[in-house]
Amino acid sequence: MNRIYLLLLAVLVIIMLSSWGFHAHKLINRMAVFALPTDIAGFYKHHADYITEHAIDADKRCYVDTAESPRHFIDVDDYGEQPFDSIPIHWTAAAGKFTERRLLASGILPWQINRSYHNLVTALGEKDFQRILRYSADIGHYLADAHVPLHTTSNYNGQLTNQVGIHAFWESRLPELFSDGYNFFVGRAHYIESPLNDAWRIVKESFSLVDSVLGIEAQLNERFPADRKYAYVERNRSLIRAYSEEYSLAYHEALQGMVERRLRASIISVGSFWYSAWVDAGQPDIRHLTKQTLTQDSLATPTPAQKILGREEWH
Repeated sequence: MNRIYLLLLAVLVIIMLSSWGFHAHKLINRMAVFALPTDIAGFYKHHADYITEHAIDADKRCYVDTAESPRHFIDVDDYGEQPFDSIPIHWTAAAGKFTERRLLASGILPWQINRSYHNLVTALGEKDFQRILRYSADIGHYLADAHVPLHTTSNYNGQLTNQVGIHAFWESRLPELFSDGYNFFVGRAHYIESPLNDAWRIVKESFSLVDSVLGIEAQLNERFPADRKYAYVERNRSLIRAYSEEYSLAYHEALQGMVERRLRASIISVGSFWYSAWVDAGQPDIRHLTKQTLTQDSLATPTPAQKILGREEWH
């Protein structure tokens, strides 16, 4: 009984803490498929269901791999008032300046995006079917995380400003309520000259929105009594306390389309990173890979030997 209870509790924690929420992560990966050019669109469309369902694998790994959690965020404000002037963008230089331990403590999201990108390039170059899908799903997840403002600050859940719960509110509750009305026609994926520079660009954009995310909610909170701010909603056959639809709508409107813009930006970024990795891999013909069969073993965490051989390089 205790084991069953602990398992259910772990699942609940994953659902509560997952970045962008399971709904949004899956949506981003699926819609990114339709931004791809014809040369690789066929492969990704054929496996859109897999890439969609496995968009949340990186979140699940947080509870079995202690090294996973820092890959989902970077607390930019840990590095002073002018953080982007302080942090070297390359891992080796940053580790030399701050130590790897310090970097891990504050999160390594942009470097993880670059790492996953090069892993995807290698997988495409080798026409390694299973790893193409794994790294495609994973980089989609990390890029989506980078587009969330609260993944770039130490005040990630409003715990420093008496706004605990705002993390899931912004990235889960709002998309679940309002994404059906969003426009996901984002245009065609494009080639990215420097994936690392682009990862930092995304982080910088997200960090610039942190004050608005927190400030707008704080102002709204002053106008709403608690009995209108919260409501009980059914989730997985249970009633849970959540932000009310009235309060959610007011916050969503006050943000003036921010959530939709970050979702759209996530989609085009994911598609563009997939496309760029294919180009950097030499534009391999992967059409013939669409009929291969996935095996769970081949998608397992890389072995130490594979890491030594470069499967998990930081770059």
